[in-house]
Amino acid sequence: MQRYDQTVALILVDLQNDFLPGGALAVADGDATVRFANGIMGQYHRVLATQDWHPADHRSFSRAWPGRSPGEVVELEGLPQVLWPVHCVQGSPGAQFAADLDQSRIEAVFQKGQDPAIDSYSGFFDNGYRRDTGLAAWLRERGVHEVHILGLATDYCVKATALDARKEGFAVTLLQEGCRGVELAPGNIARALAEMHDAGVLLA
Repeated sequence: MQRYDQTVALILVDLQNDFLPGGALAVADGDATVRFANGIMGQYHRVLATQDWHPADHRSFSRAWPGRSPGEVVELEGLPQVLWPVHCVQGSPGAQFAADLDQSRIEAVFQKGQDPAIDSYSGFFDNGYRRDTGLAAWLRERGVHEVHILGLATDYCVKATALDARKEGFAVTLLQEGCRGVELAPGNIARALAEMHDAGVLLA
């Protein structure tokens, strides 16, 4: 089994109950990402996780917009915003990491989406680049120059995290077998993969 040195980190994106089968915003076959993560974490000295951590009144929730439904797009803080069902509310069972995930290997957790006024797909920044989670600085302080990414969902939080990692100057590999997507519209996953590839992300 390949063992990466400490200059390479594995980032687990949002492996939380609400994104798994039976969750409030379930991604089809999402539990396969947890199994994959457990099988591969042993190859890395550094494993990090991102965690959606919304207040109950988050404006990305469709219930905050009377007459609107999940999947519709509105404008929020000057940005297009997909409306979602209530999910990953701070402290709720749905916001917790998957019970089957081997959390003992996770060195640090970076929470996102706490500001009720703006969504946060990326593990690095909110969608308006107004708040930094500290992830990039944490990686640099420890000499990490390459990140491998898996998780949920390919066409939203995984994509945003991978693109921001590239913008921050890290080499990025997407572990496709460990990702699943939402696919609100046909072709969204393929377009996300193409966008990441075009930004210099290695699709493994």
